[in-house]
Amino acid sequence: MRWTIALSLMAGPAWAQQAGWGNVGKAQEEKGFSWTDPMFSGFWMAWTPATLAFFVFIFAAIAVMGLLEWRRPGGAPRDGILGLATTRGDRLFIWLLGSAYIFLAWLGLVGTPLWVPLGLAIAWGAFCFWKV
Repeated sequence: MRWTIALSLMAGPAWAQQAGWGNVGKAQEEKGFSWTDPMFSGFWMAWTPATLAFFVFIFAAIAVMGLLEWRRPGGAPRDGILGLATTRGDRLFIWLLGSAYIFLAWLGLVGTPLWVPLGLAIAWGAFCFWKV
């Protein structure tokens, strides 16, 4: 009986060491910020800071469009270089669609990093709201 108690007590520290309890007092290595690390573990969607920023931007753009529509109804239609009468919402859609194509083409032809297509997409947006 004493031997079984002694053997079970001897297995406890070994199990605790395997479970990671030996690392409790050690200093953790600092990990920097990453745009691609998941924010929540075990969630159905991989929410990263990049996906969160994307959705916040989309909802903010829709909110700004709503405020502009409330301030000046009708969408401020005008004829652009495409020969179409476009409203603010149309120009936002053309900008977002064109930006998606810019990013997809960049990823397919060049790869990462994505700072250059971000600048191209912002320039495309300025062009869309200025001339289209």
